[in-house]
Amino acid sequence: MRIHSKIVAIAVCFGVFLLLYFFGGNAADEPPLKEVAKEKHLPFFNHVGDFAPAKESKRNPEEPQKPPRLIRKEPKLSSRGGGNVIAKTRQKSEVGHPVSKVTRAEDVMHLAVVACGNRLDETLNMVKSALLFSIKKIKFHIFAEEDLAEQFEKGFSVWPQTVSSRFHYSIYPITFSVGNADEWKKLFKPCAAQRLFLPVILKDVDSLLYVDTDVLFLRPMDDIWKFLKAFNSTQLAAMAPEHEIPKIGWYSRFARHPFYGVTGVNSGVMLMNLTRIRSTLFRNSMIASGLSWENLLHPLYQKYKNHITWGDQDLLNIIFHYNPECLYIFPCQWNYRPDHCMYGSNCKAGEEEGVSILHGNRGVYHDDKQPAFRVVYDAIREYPFEENMFQSLFYPLQTKFLDTVNTLCGRIPQVFLKQIEKTMRVVYEKKVVRHVRLPHEK
Repeated sequence: MRIHSKIVAIAVCFGVFLLLYFFGGNAADEPPLKEVAKEKHLPFFNHVGDFAPAKESKRNPEEPQKPPRLIRKEPKLSSRGGGNVIAKTRQKSEVGHPVSKVTRAEDVMHLAVVACGNRLDETLNMVKSALLFSIKKIKFHIFAEEDLAEQFEKGFSVWPQTVSSRFHYSIYPITFSVGNADEWKKLFKPCAAQRLFLPVILKDVDSLLYVDTDVLFLRPMDDIWKFLKAFNSTQLAAMAPEHEIPKIGWYSRFARHPFYGVTGVNSGVMLMNLTRIRSTLFRNSMIASGLSWENLLHPLYQKYKNHITWGDQDLLNIIFHYNPECLYIFPCQWNYRPDHCMYGSNCKAGEEEGVSILHGNRGVYHDDKQPAFRVVYDAIREYPFEENMFQSLFYPLQTKFLDTVNTLCGRIPQVFLKQIEKTMRVVYEKKVVRHVRLPHEK
């Protein structure tokens, strides 16, 4: 009996020991639980699937192709050459959308424009056209005279919230880092030479699209931005030819200085990898060792100033004449001008695909010399934000275009209408069709 009692006592003690080991020992061996850090949200942009412009945005997840993986930082809002800094940034986010993703630098496209004199309305219409169709967010770098800065602010302030939430902008004073500022400012058109100094001023911007104020986008800016991925290892800028036919081109007939290729290039639409431009030594006819972009501009101007007609565009032609491997040429429909139709249609790519970017130089938006260009400009200017684009933009444009079919450029309406109609259908499908679900899918 005593033996049985001892066995039972030992078994009970062993069981208690096991219980203490499993419930006490394991807990002691485990490290203490750490407090979960709260998620930090960086500044964000919310995508608005609408047709209207805006101030800050996020990359569209439905976009078929990612943009070039180029590092882009926000520009430092500073000026060179003295003067008050007018650079201001507007950032607004769409109300009612939760913060879910952080916008990366490569999800934002950068667009620069220089506006002086009476170019306010043209510039606002250009900005509007860029935002009507574009998918990714756009940062606008607006270089303007001081008295125009407040007018730009006022113009943007009346746009709807769905517009102002999709972009942001900075306004900079007109400054030139080298040479005589007054001389640069009067070169060709007022302030046009400012574009030459973009790589010097926007030191924190990696890549940029520059356009003249008289440019209108008829398809997403995203599409021309993708040309950055097409650059080879030596290319650092992209432009379209000045003309398609050498025998009627200006440079091939009249230029008194070197120019690119057979017909020269037009600088009204210029895509730039600013990082490459800043790090390249350019061959020239003055110094055998080559010069950096900033150090090249002033001596180049001094040498050719009595031989150039189109100012900064001529200087760019001279630079790329000596450095042709640095330039990428995109087709004429990306910089379609009156020259492509007033002497007969000579932009075959435009006939096949339609105009992608319309460049209304020669003042054709404001006179009756080429009414086809003015009809497009007026249609975009008169389009009310957030209205149905087919009813309030395309159909009025199509109707008004009938009055231009007897003019030199209006006789080929498909060139002006094909791409914008295609773009509207794509945007409509993304906004409406893809968001409509069948009853059984809800």
